[in-house]
This record gives sequence, C-alpha cells and structure tokens, in this order.
Amino acid sequence: MASLSRRDVLGLATLGGLALAAGVDAQTGKPRLNRSLKTKPGSAYDRHTEPLGTVRVAFIGMGARGPSHLASAMNCESVEIVAICDSHVPSAEKGQAMVTRAGRPAARLYTQGEKDYVRMLAECKLDAVFISTPWDWHVPMAVATMEAGCHALIEVPAAVTIDGCWQLVEVAERTGKHCMMLENVNYGQEELMVLNMVRRGLFGDLLHGEAAYIHDLRWQMKEIEHGTGSWRTLEYAKRNGNLYPTHGLGPVAHYMGINRGDRMDYLSSVSSPSKMRGLYAKQEFPEGHDRRKLKFVCGDINTTIVKTLQGRTIMIQWDEQLPRPYTRHNMIQGTNGVWAGFPARYTGDGVPNGPEEWMEGEDLAKLRQKYDHPLWKKLQVEAKAHGGHGGMDFIMVWRIIYCLRNGLPLDQDVYDAASWSCISPLSEWSVANRSQSIDIPDFTRGHFAQMRPVNLNN
Repeated sequence: MASLSRRDVLGLATLGGLALAAGVDAQTGKPRLNRSLKTKPGSAYDRHTEPLGTVRVAFIGMGARGPSHLASAMNCESVEIVAICDSHVPSAEKGQAMVTRAGRPAARLYTQGEKDYVRMLAECKLDAVFISTPWDWHVPMAVATMEAGCHALIEVPAAVTIDGCWQLVEVAERTGKHCMMLENVNYGQEELMVLNMVRRGLFGDLLHGEAAYIHDLRWQMKEIEHGTGSWRTLEYAKRNGNLYPTHGLGPVAHYMGINRGDRMDYLSSVSSPSKMRGLYAKQEFPEGHDRRKLKFVCGDINTTIVKTLQGRTIMIQWDEQLPRPYTRHNMIQGTNGVWAGFPARYTGDGVPNGPEEWMEGEDLAKLRQKYDHPLWKKLQVEAKAHGGHGGMDFIMVWRIIYCLRNGLPLDQDVYDAASWSCISPLSEWSVANRSQSIDIPDFTRGHFAQMRPVNLNN
C-alpha cells in the first residue's frame, strides 16, 4: 500500500464512478452483458490468502449498517479497528464512541468530504474495509479498496449496473483480493438450517425456489437530510425494477448451488403500477414539499422469474412500500419435499400426514433441533448477544474474520456479488421492454461448472 499515492487512488475512484454511467449498447438499448477481461477467468474462486494474526479493519459509512458491522467486529477475536470514514461527522463520531466505550484505542477518523476514503486508504495499513454507503458509491469504493491492497466487504447490492458488476470481477481477479457482498441473510439461523437440510438430501432434486424482500419502509421518506431515506427515496423516482433482490435470492442461490455447478441463465420481470409512495407523500408532507414534487416511477411490487441453466426456476419479489407484514419468503421445492418461510413450515415424503399437511408445532421444533446448522450451534450464544437481525449479522462478520485469520476463502465471492446484484439492472430493462427475457451474464466465464458449494464447516 505504501507505493500507492493519494493521486493514484483518487484516479481509480474517478474511473470507477465513470464506469457506473456506462454500459448500454447504443444499437440495441440493452445493457452490455459481457466484457473482454484481461484477467484469468474464475481466478477469484476458492481464493486462499496469507493467514492474518490480527485483522486490521476500517469502516466507510456509519449510517444504518456500519455500526452493526463495527459492533460485530469488536466482538470477534484478533481484530484491530484502525479507521472510520464518514462525511457526516456526527455519524463518524458515533462510531468512534462505540470503539472507545469498548475500551479500545481510538480509531483514526476521516470526515473531510465524500472522497476522504481515498486519504484513508493511502495513509492506513489495512487488511479489510467494510463499505456501508449509498449504492452508487459501492463500486468506486470497493475498486479503490482492492487496488490499495485490501479486501473489500460491500453492503448490498454490490453494484447497480452490469458494467459495475464486471468491474468488481475484473479488479478482484487482477488484485487477488476478496470482494464479498455482505449478504447477511445467508447467515440467518433458518437459512443455514435449510441449507443443511438441502445438503443432506431431504428435498431430493431441487426444482424451484421463491425469494422475496417485502418490507414496508415508507417511513424512510421522512429522512430528508441524512439517513437511508435521504438518498434511497430518489431511487424510486428514477428506476423501475427489482432494486433490492439479494436478501431473498442469496440463500436460494446457495441452496441451488448457483455459480457452483449451475448458474442463472435468463430472467423476465414485471412491475405493478407505482402508487404507494405518491399517496404517502401527499399524506405525510405539506403542500410544496420536495417529497410531494417527486414523480415516482418504480412499481410498488416487482416480480422477476429466473431460469437456470439446469432448468430450475426462481421467483424473486420485492416491495418496500405496500402495507403488509415483513417477509423474505424463503421457499425451496424439491422432488421429496418443500420448506417455506414466513411462517416457517415443512412437508414432504415421509413426513407424518405429509405431503398434504405442513409440519408444525412440536414436530417442527424437533426438525429444527435436528438440522440446526453447526455454525449456529457453535456461535448461538454470541450471536444472540452481539449480532443484529436475530444474530445473523454477527455470524457473518465472525465468519469473515475467521476466514481471513486462517487464510480461507470467504463464503461469498465476487461472482456471487456480481450475479446476485445484476438482477436489478436486468429487471429494469425487462420491465421497460414488455417483460422480454434477457440473458444473465456468466461472470465466472464458464468456470461455474467446476466450482463446488461453499464449505461452512471448515
């Protein structure tokens, strides 16, 4: 890192920003799905690195997600909190207070504007950087992080354009650094249990999955100057598709071995009318308010259907504004049975009264106890004490630190980050073109066929 000047990193960050605006074929109007990379295809898969005695970490963004990652990291063994970067000074200071209250040495603060992360990367000796910022910043920040010799850990979605996805793949392959999207739902207790059931053959051959992120977040529109709603509200006024696919898709992709023996081949997407945010703005904001002036174009609910190369199907839904209970759906159907989440239930061949009735109550509790994932059995006490979202946040960060300390591959690689994130821009194109199907890029460039499922037990 010492050889990388501040000007070098700033230049890379600028190039990353320009790449976000590119990527549409002038003749067809379709996103450019493929790029001719000069890197070795598949080289970021199963990446082992030099084991680290102490993992030196920094955090860019101390808004909604950064504090959770910071809290989890401070409760992991052999972690040094080196720096915190946030252009919103109170947020950076909140993170600093968390560090000092934990009895740790104060972190270095970087608060001099949106690009002060460049100075942080040039000045600090780091192993990994957690990036929890608005979506458009993910690619340039991750690129600069990897170019500076550090592993990039990016909040979801990793990128919002196909070019951005390819850029992450290219830089990760070239630099030899990890680029992991922080999909915490893959570490949920239910999701890991279902993964354990899948791998032990309870569902037979997998045929179909259903995934969702249904979460009434209208209240975020009231965050005007700061907070997630201050920037995310504007996304609904300029894009129409599935803007947030990975919470539901991530676990289903792991169940099906996506990028590890199978891959997503093509998709078709449809959106409902955009009604709810305009109604909410009229209800909650006075005449003349900027929120009432926005013309919302993003459909209130999006449904995207994916076909995999092996013929399996995946339904992905997204809705952040309609009045209904929270759900991630989390359904996996095989030839021998089915699991469906929210509420959790299971049935299949060999189940009492199944498959025509769901297993519930005491029988379901016994099933959970039998197939609870070893990772959760090992870390359940710490997860409940230290982790958000029911403990999944801690499990995720613990696994990252554990793998870095032992030089092991991370559970999600850059190909996962790219293929799960690309659903957003591809769904936008499909919605805008009468739900025509569109191919999903193979970011592994053919190597998915040799890639093996993630080993979460090492």
